[in-house]
Amino acid sequence: MRFWLKDSERRPDPLPVRADARKAVLAGTVLWVIAAVLCALFLPQLDAAGFAWWLGCALFGAVIGIIGLVVVQRRRR
Repeated sequence: MRFWLKDSERRPDPLPVRADARKAVLAGTVLWVIAAVLCALFLPQLDAAGFAWWLGCALFGAVIGIIGLVVVQRRRR
């Protein structure tokens, strides 16, 4: 088995697959929003345990996801 092929023996590279990244970014953003809602509901318990920062993390993830949706939509055009 050879690991290196001559250029004349190589097949051409396949074309990249066109994928819709909006669905993946939207799914992640929805998960961050759900996490933020759950953290807001259980904030007293999280604060007592010292994990109140989870709410900020979830909100930050949702904001980054929304920015990602805008970027993906603009690049699509």
